[in-house]
Amino acid sequence: MGSIQLQDPVLDPSPSCPQVPELSAPANSYGAVVLGGTFDRLHDGHRLFLKAAALLAKNRIVVGVCDAPMLANKQFAELIQPIEKRMRNVEDYIKSIKPVLLVQVEPIVDPYGPSIVDENLEAIVVSKETLPGGLSVNRKRAEKGLSQLKIEVVDLVSEGMSGEKLSSTMLRKIEAEKSIKQCETYETVAPIRKNWPQFLGH
Repeated sequence: MGSIQLQDPVLDPSPSCPQVPELSAPANSYGAVVLGGTFDRLHDGHRLFLKAAALLAKNRIVVGVCDAPMLANKQFAELIQPIEKRMRNVEDYIKSIKPVLLVQVEPIVDPYGPSIVDENLEAIVVSKETLPGGLSVNRKRAEKGLSQLKIEVVDLVSEGMSGEKLSSTMLRKIEAEKSIKQCETYETVAPIRKNWPQFLGH
């Protein structure tokens, strides 16, 4: 959205992390809402974001899932799950919490996706970090003669005592470090295994 990168929601692992996000508008306020993100390794932050959008939508929800080249500048991009898996996880989750919604999930290769071409959209759901992107979407819609979207900002992260926040990037980093440790362990153990017959007296 705009020149900024779409950022994934973050998960606050503290017990105060809300199960239902606070909304500025009543449930079912908009016929169709749109949102976007990478949605790698679907975690609680993602679920809160998707739940907020689903609660606001009355009939239809449109989700843009980042695909290449949108992933090029992300950390540990090589570990991001395939686009098909991420799209399926998003659709399955939304349908599990609000089966009556028409769910449209599609890959996006730019910051806007369907948000600037779908004339029937009524609102866009963003986080505090991606609010500038929501404003940029409305500028693009104005240029195309489309109606302005109501921008719904969802505060996804509560202030935990530790202040720690877990994101998809952090999850990929953990996986990368785990892989490195496994390789280091193999490199250490392999020579010993090679010499096992000597240790056993053969």
